[in-house]
Amino acid sequence: MAGVTKPKLKTHKGAKRRFHVTGTGKIMHRKGGISHLRVRMSKRAKSKISDKIMAHDAMQDRVHKLMPYAKRS
Repeated sequence: MAGVTKPKLKTHKGAKRRFHVTGTGKIMHRKGGISHLRVRMSKRAKSKISDKIMAHDAMQDRVHKLMPYAKRS
């Protein structure tokens, strides 16, 4: 059975575009609310929205399933 190999797993393209994996394997994502009603927001609120935040543990597990070849911590 030396010639039998498992098929490659596909990366979820939507997850690849939405999430960023750090060098230590943690998942980062952008906050919501960035594209609507920004005129009303203060300058500080707009700058805070642009930051990436670390995903919660449950979300990290789900994203790693969607991106099987992303580095794990």
